[in-house]
Amino acid sequence: MVRTYYVYLLTNANHSVLYIGVTNDLARRVAEHKAGVHEGFTKQYNVQKLVYFETYPDINAAIAREKQLKAGSRAKKLALINTENPAWKELAG
Repeated sequence: MVRTYYVYLLTNANHSVLYIGVTNDLARRVAEHKAGVHEGFTKQYNVQKLVYFETYPDINAAIAREKQLKAGSRAKKLALINTENPAWKELAG
């Protein structure tokens, strides 16, 4: 069975925070964030809106990309989102 892994970025309603994560089931994981299932950063800051994701066939590649994105500046993350998700520009103002 071939698995797909996702590196994803979420934000809150007013786009003031960004969260980066990795999962093998994007729909389930986003639903968990929206339901506040897990204690921590995303629940505390109400981070529920998916704004970007990438797919990988290998978990190690996905984790490496997650670390790369986390190490980047907020400006680089926003530029990536703006390039790949044109609707974000309208949402973010």
